[in-house]
Amino acid sequence: MMQGMRKGWMQVLSVTGVAILASCQSPRRDAAGYDPLVARFFVESRASEYGRAVVLPQSGVFISIDPKPVIMEFDITDAEVARVELGQCLLFRLTTAAARDLYRLTGSAQGRRLVLSLNDQIVGARKIDRPLDDGTILIFVERPDNELPAMVDRLKKTSGDIRRKLAR
Repeated sequence: MMQGMRKGWMQVLSVTGVAILASCQSPRRDAAGYDPLVARFFVESRASEYGRAVVLPQSGVFISIDPKPVIMEFDITDAEVARVELGQCLLFRLTTAAARDLYRLTGSAQGRRLVLSLNDQIVGARKIDRPLDDGTILIFVERPDNELPAMVDRLKKTSGDIRRKLAR
């Protein structure tokens, strides 16, 4: 009898263990049923000893960035795939306050780069060649063009959900 109970408990424990391991391997989904995609922008640091070294995934370009992001996920109001002369890129629209901050930042940081991370993975960078005064950021990402529409969809959902939570 005792042997049968032990065997039963061992089966329950092994099934529970498998279920726990399977849940750890599945992608993170929030209550809305999608994988959040958090976008943050960093500026290239002036002094490499104060920055954090990052590498673009495809080109292998090393960039030293300031440790704190200058644009956060709650600063983004919209995202789109944009087609420009050089191909497809991402277009981000910012809140009014973030647009003002971006204008001031890009006015004083010309020559440095604005670096995009998605879920803490560095995916793109653009040189700051002028003050960005219209509240939008165009940036090429080192990902295949066919992935951009799904990325934009996740970015919109994530930023929208975050802004709604902050508005409460």
